[in-house]
Amino acid sequence: MTKPATDRVAVLVAEGLEEIEGLTVVDLLFRAGIPCDTVSIVPERTVTSSHKVTIVCDRSIADDDFDFADYRLVVLPGGIPGTPNLAACEPLAAELRRRVAEGLPVAAICAAPTILAELGLLEGRHATCYPDRQGVLADHGAIVDAGNVVVDKNLTTSRGMGTAIDFGLSLIAQIKGQDEADRISRAIVYTY
Repeated sequence: MTKPATDRVAVLVAEGLEEIEGLTVVDLLFRAGIPCDTVSIVPERTVTSSHKVTIVCDRSIADDDFDFADYRLVVLPGGIPGTPNLAACEPLAAELRRRVAEGLPVAAICAAPTILAELGLLEGRHATCYPDRQGVLADHGAIVDAGNVVVDKNLTTSRGMGTAIDFGLSLIAQIKGQDEADRISRAIVYTY
């Protein structure tokens, strides 16, 4: 499979996600001119976050014309029960396995890196996640790093809501370069 022709990003949205971890990425990518879709993992496009914020997604993986291959990057926000809901989505699990096998980019924050670990995709790879979930990564062979954002080739992981801006800026740097990430950082008055 070839890489998509665009830089379009899919932020996967499950009932109970941590909205800051998903929407911060969407906001920052928008500011950098990187197309981004919020994608519901169920047929309904309206999803409620862990803090009862209603999000109306752009797409659903159940849409007839939806294809993961249209996206350069797939992003997994954390949250409870968002992370277990993402983990239970078999089409998403199949896509994550395919992407990692083909060297395509995947990013996960907070508890969501545990999904990658439990699929066996972090074995021997550097990764981070929410501190109380790091044991899951270690138990599945990941090399656990305490950095706010850890990039290991095609995999980007981050620790949680407090690192969501760093996470989003890292994704911008990977797609459009460090100068663009620095520009966005200055524009939002953030020390990156």
